[in-house]
Amino acid sequence: MDATKRDLTPGLVAPLFDSHFHIINYEFPLVSNNAYIPDQFTCADYLKRMASWDLCGGVIVSGSFQAFDQDYLLDALQRLGPSFVGVTQLPASVTDVEILRLHHAGVRAVRFNLKRGGSADVGSLSVMAARVYEVAGWHVELYIDSAGIAELYSRILELPSVSIDHLGLDKAGLPLLVKLAEKGVRVKASGFGRADFNVSHALRELNAANPGALMFGSDLPSTRAPRPFSDKDVLLIVEALGTDKAEKVLSGNALELYKLSGASQSG
Repeated sequence: MDATKRDLTPGLVAPLFDSHFHIINYEFPLVSNNAYIPDQFTCADYLKRMASWDLCGGVIVSGSFQAFDQDYLLDALQRLGPSFVGVTQLPASVTDVEILRLHHAGVRAVRFNLKRGGSADVGSLSVMAARVYEVAGWHVELYIDSAGIAELYSRILELPSVSIDHLGLDKAGLPLLVKLAEKGVRVKASGFGRADFNVSHALRELNAANPGALMFGSDLPSTRAPRPFSDKDVLLIVEALGTDKAEKVLSGNALELYKLSGASQSG
């Protein structure tokens, strides 16, 4: 175990809830996205990678390369257990019956991948956000370059519940992202290797705007990221915010959003 893990485990990050990671299982279909197919990263691979942390659960997020496939996600949720939930991608034509079926299996949000595709398009955003919230209490998750938030700003504020991936990715959109956080939008503190700005500064700004907004995510296996997740990313959150504020980011805020107790241990 390296020095970072010795310093942080278990005292400062007990428990750690991972609000954003992907499972890639070659037993299920994958869709080439811009000629890209990711390497396999199974549930066993994920648990091995996170074994040194006091992991109490997390969120499996569907990627562009999984499109509307639900079978991989349902399999992964069953394997990882009830402390894990899912974020899926659905066509606008999805039925209420299907939404409820997925809800009972542990799915808690629908993702709009506006950066890479594989999801319903932005034209369906408002209607789907209202419907999944009404039918199952789900929020919508947006993978969007925050430089493009300006044209969607008013629409995002009208959504019943929403989160934005990877700190919005882009420095140009950070001021609007902070304003959205002030209004109650959640922001994934994930994908630090994808950001083109000072992550510590962004974390402090967003946390000051709304202490309930930020939610840690490893982004494993960091597909197409310029720099993959490092254990030191957890230390960066603690150093940027201090132990008490970091605790909410590392577990509390996400446990509240996904309505999980955080008491059960992954295995």
